[in-house]
Amino acid sequence: MQKSESHGGVQLRNRGAGNCDPRTSPSIQIKHRTPAQQSKSSSSTGSPESARKLHPRPSDKLNPKTINPFGEQSRAPSAFAAIYSKGGIPCRLIHGSVKHTLQWECPPENLPFDPLLITLAEGLRETKHPYTFVSKEGFRQLLLVPGAPEKAVPLLPRLVPVLKAALAHLDDDVFARGLSALVQLSVIVGPSLNAHLKHLLTSLSKRLRDKKFKEAITSALQKLEQHGGS
Repeated sequence: MQKSESHGGVQLRNRGAGNCDPRTSPSIQIKHRTPAQQSKSSSSTGSPESARKLHPRPSDKLNPKTINPFGEQSRAPSAFAAIYSKGGIPCRLIHGSVKHTLQWECPPENLPFDPLLITLAEGLRETKHPYTFVSKEGFRQLLLVPGAPEKAVPLLPRLVPVLKAALAHLDDDVFARGLSALVQLSVIVGPSLNAHLKHLLTSLSKRLRDKKFKEAITSALQKLEQHGGS
């Protein structure tokens, strides 16, 4: 074994044959660092940012928004969005310079109301484009086809809870779409809606306290009475 020492920085060098222990490798060097160097080293490796630099993750190369498990993009799509993306809504949005329109894949009067009308009503709770427009306009247009009353009345027990959810939604735009859809439905089904109004009036009465909706709700109640009777 040979041993060499130098002052100003201790340098030990051991050599031995047949030693396979990595803890006593054939060449070991120990250098004393100044306090300034030690401080610099500890500060550079102690922070999370430095740790990421020393041990980069593959995901660091990606946009953080695309890998955040709690981010908006990582959330599962709503039922309506999933159906729309798979072509379950037989219409598509046409972007116009002034306003948007819907183009149906076939005449809407030939489409079954069950479950399309209910699916469109569920889409009223959407808060993103194009789902907001497709659901609102699709619901309105479907109720205008010939024979709509006969097709819509049997669906009221399933349709009213969906409208109730829209009217109870905290988003103002969702509530407004639900209120408009309720009035449109009342025009089509008339008195057949009366038996179900008790499920909807609670949500309407709560929103009456909001000044910005007081006029719209009052007008809607008048139209419900107009088409459904006192």
